[in-house]
Amino acid sequence: MHNATLDENHPIHNVVARIEKLNDGLRKFWSDAAGWAPIDAAELISKSRLDRQVSLSRSLRHWIEVPPADIEDGDLILGWTNLGSLIEGTIKLFLAVYYQDYKKDLDTLKTTKAWHHTKDKLQDPDGLMLDVLIDYCEKADLLDLEERTLTRLVQSRRNAVHAFKDRPIGTGAELHLSIRRYLTMQRRMANDLPYPDDSYRPREI
Repeated sequence: MHNATLDENHPIHNVVARIEKLNDGLRKFWSDAAGWAPIDAAELISKSRLDRQVSLSRSLRHWIEVPPADIEDGDLILGWTNLGSLIEGTIKLFLAVYYQDYKKDLDTLKTTKAWHHTKDKLQDPDGLMLDVLIDYCEKADLLDLEERTLTRLVQSRRNAVHAFKDRPIGTGAELHLSIRRYLTMQRRMANDLPYPDDSYRPREI
């Protein structure tokens, strides 16, 4: 596997191809996880649309067709939205696979909006917004410093889709760098998931 430094040196088209292949590998295994994942986790994953993660991965190609400096503002905003959706899906899959641990983590859940305080119960990860997912993952120490920085940046930039209000949208170079860093995060989280043996582990090349 390649580290973050190498991800930042790969041609951007190669990075997107790796993202596509990893998400397709995750789709192939986890879309039919019954018998491997615990029953409630498998049920939660079965409701997810991992095929759309693959489609969203292909959509990243739209934002790398021109040099970063030539990306128009509208495309830049949509690029951040695309990347934010991928990050959201990656985190949701991770929490769904580890649903048993998520359910037991009451102390952390109750400090975030992942806990429905009015109904006094947890909310399943598949229904959480990105900011709540990030908040939970930070407090549960599931993201390293670079991943926290990436997810918070993308969340902030993604909010610019509400374009009537003036919000910073960053630059094309920043978007491309964030796509590279998403690959590093995606790989790490994919590798931290359990598999029957190494032959089932998704590959990026």
